[in-house]
This record gives sequence, C-alpha cells and structure tokens, in this order.
Amino acid sequence: MPIKLPSSLPAYDILQNEGVMVMSDAHAARQDIRPLQIGLLNLMPKKIQTETQFARLIGATPLQIELTLIRMSEHISRNTSAKHMESFYQPFQAVKDRKFDGLIITGAPIEHLAFQDVTYWDEMREVMDWTQSNVLSTFGVCWGGMAMLHHFHGVAKHMLDAKAFGCFRHRNLSPASPYLRGFSDDFVIPVSRWTEMREAEINGVDGMRTLLGSDEVGPCLVEDTARRALYIFNHFEYDSVSLKQEYDRDIANGTPINIPLNYYPDDDPGQPPDNRWRSHAHLLYGNWINEIYQSTPFDMTLIGDLSGRAST
Repeated sequence: MPIKLPSSLPAYDILQNEGVMVMSDAHAARQDIRPLQIGLLNLMPKKIQTETQFARLIGATPLQIELTLIRMSEHISRNTSAKHMESFYQPFQAVKDRKFDGLIITGAPIEHLAFQDVTYWDEMREVMDWTQSNVLSTFGVCWGGMAMLHHFHGVAKHMLDAKAFGCFRHRNLSPASPYLRGFSDDFVIPVSRWTEMREAEINGVDGMRTLLGSDEVGPCLVEDTARRALYIFNHFEYDSVSLKQEYDRDIANGTPINIPLNYYPDDDPGQPPDNRWRSHAHLLYGNWINEIYQSTPFDMTLIGDLSGRAST
C-alpha cells in the first residue's frame, strides 16, 4: 500500500519516479481502510529534501500512510519558500488536538546551543509532553532524539572535540528487537554531528535499551519503552549525496571540515559516493511502521487511553 501525499508536493513526483507507491487524496478516498496517521515535525532548514527523505522510507511499507507535515508555530523558515510552507505545513498549535499513530521529530542544525537557548524550546517541550497523550509512537532523530532524552530523562548533550562526519560501522546490539528485524550484525550509517549522548549516562536511566552502537561514535539507536519512543542520533534517512552536499557547502564557505570518513571510494571527493545504508534504512523505518500497525487502535480516539500519560 502507498503513502498518501498531496499530488503537488515536490516529494510526490520524486518518489513516484523512484518507484515508491504514492497516492493522491482523491485515490485514497476510494479505499475503505484507515490510513496510519504519521506526523513529521520538520526542524531542518531544507524542508523539501528532508520531507522527501522520510516520505521515501515510510512510503515503502505495504500500508497506506497519511503524512502530516508539521512546523513549529512561531519559527519562520528562511531556507524554504513561504508558499511551500503555507501550502503543505501546519503549525503545531493547529494539530495538537489531533491523535497520531506515529510522529517523527527531525534533527536541527542548532546542536551548538544549549537546549534552553533554542528559540522554540518552550513549544518543543510542549510537543514532547503532548506525544505522551496524543501519539502512539515517537521517533526522535539526531537533535530531536537528544532533545527528548534530555527533556524526559535529564541526559546531557556533550560537544565533541571534532565533528563526527562520515559513514561509521555500527553493531546490532539487540538482534531480537522487532525494530531490527532483518538487520545484519555489522553495517554503516551516515553520521554528521558535533555532539553526542554518552552510553553510560543513557544506561543510567531505568528502562533504556541501546539497540545500535558504534565503537567510534557511540550509541546510535535507543529504545525508551516507557515513553513509547525511539531515539536515533545518526542519519539512516540521508540520500546518497547528503554528506557530499554538507562537505561541498563547508568547502565553499571556507569552513574547516574533514573529508567524510569511509564515504567516497578511496576517500576521493572527485568520485561519486556509494550508498551502503539504504537497505537498513528501509528495514528500520519499515519495522517501526509495522510495530505501530500491530498495536494502534482502529479508533484513534483510544490512542491516549491505550498509551496512558506518563508523568513528566
């Protein structure tokens, strides 16, 4: 089954041309089933690129998905046109009375800031508390995952001496987890961050379980059963050229940056990079969608009743 997207959204044509099953509103209305309601709180500057990346992954499952694009209410995007934002995004304050089967909170290029110094931190805290009553399962990505760990459990974010940048080998630490169904024991994941969450501090919180980790860049995927959440600090959703675009941008701006590790063949930026994480990206997000499908009620008003409101 496909993902339901507005036919005028740029991701619609991109994904359709890639062979991803997409469906217009008119087509979906003729199907007598309830689509899974997935929200994407997109905090990244390049909204179109990010929404396409996540739609690609959740749209590859055999279920009908209705994707709602969400933005922070008062934050104005400077990198995406106002027309696009007005046409396709809803402010959080406009959707907070709704229930969602799943919510993805993306990363944001603000990791150098203390959480409380982020201009939209108060509303972000409201969003995270809201997930406990209105969302069945939440997936926090990079800064989004770090923010949730900090907000709910007080885990600190630490600056790195040098940017973790490239494709790093990771280990499957919990092969029996339903979220890692089909995963290899060893694989690579794109990493691009100046901060880290430390495994010892995560493990000091009751109920936390690290599912994926790396000897080089630390914990990657953490399950928070009590909050019905997954936190991932690295970027399975990245396109083949995402790290290249970041590298080329920094070179053009004169920003000191190392060649992304284990990304280009022979570490030669003149060669096209190989994508060695695509299959595991589809596995992870497909498994997440499947777990939601297995546990969500048909009557969405019951989501809060089933999940319960955790104390904060």
